Parts: sequence; structure tokens; C-alpha cells
Amino acid sequence: MSANRPAAVVVLAAGEGTRMKSATPKVLHAICGRSLVGHVVAASRELSPEHLVVVVGHAREQVTAHLAEIDAEVRTAVQHEQNGTGHAVRMGLEELSGSGVALDGTVIVVCGDTPLLTGATLERLASAHATDGNAVTVLTAEVPDSTGYGRIVRDAASGAVTAIVEHKDATDAQRAIREINSGVFAFDAQLLTDALGKVRTDNSQGEEYLTDVLGILREAGHRVGAAVAGDHREILGINNRVQLAEARRLLNQRLLERAMLSGVTVVDPGTTWIDATVTFEPDALVHPGTQLLGATHLAAHSEVGPNSRLTDTTVGEGAVVSFTVADRAEVGAGAGVGPYAYLRPGSRLGAKSKAGTYVEMKNASLGEGSKVPHLSYVGDATIGDHTNIGAASVFVNYDGVNKHHTTIGSHCRTGADNMLVAPVTIGDGAYTAAGSVITKDVPPGSLAVARGQQRNIEGWVARKRPGSAAARAAENAHQDNQSDQ
Repeated sequence: MSANRPAAVVVLAAGEGTRMKSATPKVLHAICGRSLVGHVVAASRELSPEHLVVVVGHAREQVTAHLAEIDAEVRTAVQHEQNGTGHAVRMGLEELSGSGVALDGTVIVVCGDTPLLTGATLERLASAHATDGNAVTVLTAEVPDSTGYGRIVRDAASGAVTAIVEHKDATDAQRAIREINSGVFAFDAQLLTDALGKVRTDNSQGEEYLTDVLGILREAGHRVGAAVAGDHREILGINNRVQLAEARRLLNQRLLERAMLSGVTVVDPGTTWIDATVTFEPDALVHPGTQLLGATHLAAHSEVGPNSRLTDTTVGEGAVVSFTVADRAEVGAGAGVGPYAYLRPGSRLGAKSKAGTYVEMKNASLGEGSKVPHLSYVGDATIGDHTNIGAASVFVNYDGVNKHHTTIGSHCRTGADNMLVAPVTIGDGAYTAAGSVITKDVPPGSLAVARGQQRNIEGWVARKRPGSAAARAAENAHQDNQSDQ
């Protein structure tokens, strides 16, 4: 729990985001496994606030449904008309007061489109707010180019914030200031509530600006302070697809650095992409061109890639997964997957098992030490331990209406080019002949042969394909045979 636990965090997520040019609400666009607002909610949760309120407006049904999926404890407040940031915060506080919540302490206000903001930075903001005894503390950042941003003007003696001046209103001296407003604030809850009731709308937009609260509190004799973010990129907001891609790149870089510092080898960070929810153990190895998504976990000494995409997949200790697409699969310790394998949902590989080249699996389990080496489809199946599935085998699991299950025991050997027509069971230690279509159960220790007898029709090519290259080759072969006799 945060040492400076706030009474509430209010997340502003009501805007439409027209510059995204998308049917998807801006805050629901995703990077690195979470929506923009999802990243902000996750960072806010690190403070352990007593209450977390997200102010929704545009496409509020979609946004509210998404919030319920990612954090069941989040409360929502509706801003029916987007009348400014001050109005949005007021809607958030009224949602709490209307539920009988009496806020006492700190209220932190964050923007729902700042996915790079970290819980650590919010913690520093809350700490500075408490230590300095401010009525409001602004999260600021020193940027290389402050063009277009509101400048932070400080008192030279005390360091207190005396003004936030928008770029268009700034003097030349103020435009030289590189410290800017992030739009993230920590407020004294009671003072914020009182000041919001005094915010006016006599401006060009006719809106209630949250920044006006700072002037109201300062004029009332209260101190306005600032806390500087350690990395100015944390405060970047997302307004278009270009900024979305840049934020994704920056967040991915941060996640990869965290992984590498924890003991993971990432051969080429420039071509490796991971989600915020991916976890690792030390000495995992990630090759170039790899995407690790969702709740994927790589155990110690596992090896993934190159050119693989794993979603919600666990890779056991010492397992090797190369040139593979896997979705909601489990790869056991020491198992091998690929190259060019496809593990669909429900695929479970036991320890030291193998799903090899051009193998597709779905809703199937492969026992310890068992192998599907190449060119096969294994669907809706249970395969025991130390069994080998021959090349070019197909588990025929679908009859056009229903899916059926195949069970193969331990220490079995199925021949190449087998069709295993479910439902069917092959007992422990049984064999099946190459080219067989298995439609009946095979008892343990048996050999199943299910193929037609071979019949050779002599002279067929000469009669049916006279003058062809095949006919000439056959004639030459006959002549060679006769000369050898």
C-alpha cells in the first residue's frame, strides 16, 4: 500500500478523440496489452487509493463495459456533455458524494490518455504534495521543446508555482521556460471541492477549466507547488495514431529494459515486442522478431523465437519454441516446438515432448516425451507418454456437425499418413501401419492395418498413355531389364 494513500484518484476519460479518426473511443485504443485507460488505471492502482473514479462521456457504454472487465472495483461518473476538465472532475467528485463518500485527504487527477505514466511517478507526486503541505501540486516535466505547452512559472525564492501560462499567451521570456504542465494534479480534497464551485465559464470555449482552480486557491492564500517527473515522456498524451505508435515504442522499450535487467536475454530489442502483462524468469532467451502477448510466461532457461508470436502461453523451463504461433497453449519443461508450428487454444505439451515442423495442435494434450515430429494436425486428442505420431497424420475430429475426441495411449507408434477418425481409442503399446485410416478402436499391443491391398496392372501406361514420356521411360526400362538378363 502506498505510504501516501490518496482519498481518491479521478481519471478523465470522457473525450471523443476525433483526431484518432476511429470508431473506437480514444481511451480504448490499446498498446502493449492494455487500453490507454487501462494503463492509467493500473498505474493509479499502485497508489492503493480509497476510491478510483473514471469519468466517462463519449461512447460511455463501451468504456464502462471495458472498465468493468479490467477492474471490477472502478467506479464511473458520467459527463454527459464535455464542458471542460473542471466540470469532469466535478462530475467525478459528485459521483462519490452522491454515494455517501466524504473525501478527506488527497485527490489525484490524471488523464486517461497518458499510458506511459507510472505508479512511481504518481507516488512521488503524492509524496511531494504531502511533504510540502500544498493545496495543489502540479506534476510537471522539463521537455526539450516546450512549444504548444502551458509553461510553469515559479516564484524564484520559494519555488512555488505562481502561474501556468499557455503558449499563445506567454511572453518571450516565458516561452523560454522548458518546464510544462502535464495535466496531472494532486489536490486537497476539501479545497478542490470548494474551488470547483467557483470556476467560471467566461472563456472562449465556455468551459470549466481545472487549471482555474489553481488561481482560485492561490488567490485565497494557499500554496501551489510542483513535482517534476523524472522522465518527461511519461506525461505524453495520445491524440492521433502517430502518437499512439510512438507511445507503443517507448513503452515496449521500457518493458524490454525491465525484462533484461531482471535477467532475460533479448537478442534484438528493436524487433521484439512484449505486453505489460508478460512475465519472465531469469535466463529466458528471446530471439529477434518475437511478439510475447497477454499473460505469456517464459520460465528459466526457456528459448523463444526467432519470428514467433505467443499469446497467453506458458513456456516451461528449458523449452525451445521457434518460428511458432501459439495462443493459450502450455509448453512443458524441456519441450520443443517448431519450426513453423501452430499451437491453438487448449494445446498442452508435456515435459520433453515435441510438436515439430508444420504441426498444428488444438485442444490436445501431448504426454511426457511424446512426439508429433512433422506435417500433422492433432485436434481434440489426448496422447499418452512416450508415443510417436507418424508424419502427415491427421486427427479427423469433425464430422460436419460435432467435434469428437481421439485417445492414444502411452508407448504407441502410429504410422505415417494415418487418418485417425474420431471417436477412436488406441491402446497402450499399439502400432498402426503407414497409410491406414483408423476408424475402430485398437487394443493395447496390437498392430492395426487399415488400407487396401496393392494391385499392379502391367502395361497400363503403354496402353493408356502411348507416346508419352512415361511410356518411353517404361519401354527403356524394359529394354534395359531384358539386356541385363
